Amino acid sequence: QVQLVESGGGLVQAGDSLRLSCAASGRIFSTYTMGWFRQAPGKEREFVAAISWNGGRTYYADSVKGRFTISRDNAKNTVYLQMNSLKFEDTAVYYCARYRDTRKSQLIKEAYDYWGQGTQVTVSS
Repeated sequence: QVQLVESGGGLVQAGDSLRLSCAASGRIFSTYTMGWFRQAPGKEREFVAAISWNGGRTYYADSVKGRFTISRDNAKNTVYLQMNSLKFEDTAVYYCARYRDTRKSQLIKEAYDYWGQGTQVTVSS
């Protein structure tokens, strides 16, 4: 069983920064691509960023490219999302997830199997 626990969310002003963390249980964390998604009220869960097992490849949604950075520390079983220059439209619950179905793109939520409980990020304008 894999458990993912997000932390680091909060209430910030536009232009501020936050760093989210996702701590994973299980010895094989380091062999999986991991992703971050977000869901705003009344909207579909959307892809934010993903990182390959060794950090060699990263993927970003156009809406966050240049502002957000995904990274991981396999020794700590943790994946991070550094969010800079936050905007009001970044307000959402942020989830980390494990990429499982390699037949599908890393950008779609159906390719992921285990999810965390989410952490709320609220950006005031």
